[in-house]
Amino acid sequence: MRIIYLILGVLGLSACASGQSKFSKLETVPNVDLQNYVGEWHEIARIDHWFQKGCVDSKATYSLREDGDIDVLNECRMSSKNGKIKKATGRAWIIDSDTNAKLKVQFFLKSLKLSFLAGDYWIIALDDKYQYAMIGEESRKYLWILSREKKLPETTLNDLIARAEREGFPTHKLLFDGESE
Repeated sequence: MRIIYLILGVLGLSACASGQSKFSKLETVPNVDLQNYVGEWHEIARIDHWFQKGCVDSKATYSLREDGDIDVLNECRMSSKNGKIKKATGRAWIIDSDTNAKLKVQFFLKSLKLSFLAGDYWIIALDDKYQYAMIGEESRKYLWILSREKKLPETTLNDLIARAEREGFPTHKLLFDGESE
């Protein structure tokens, strides 16, 4: 009998450690045309993290590289719309060439000659005309709502937030453009 309990215990522990998420599989958009996606995107809302603490008026500029990767330039103002500009440069590359909707992004600190581990960048919502996008990843710890314009229509923003909430993102943690913690 002890052997049966031991086997069941080991099986139970291995199931817990299998890396299964408590969330359903996160779906990305079916296809991204990178030529249409590159360019300037304004951050409308985000779940805040250490690398964006104090950032307001954030924007990202993506440029296609000759090798097929994407140059990334993130900019924001510190603490206020008139604050000092903070920049981060990085590189993104496609990890799902069937859709171009799953990328890895890695940033560099030139002053310290450091690079950060690559993070997931999944395009989970995208306007047909590439005017807004929602970016997340499977753990639901990161979320950005982006727009080509500095403002997004309220109904569109509310629809994206509702979708993110249905997908399991902690939308109560969202910071909106102009807010900082």
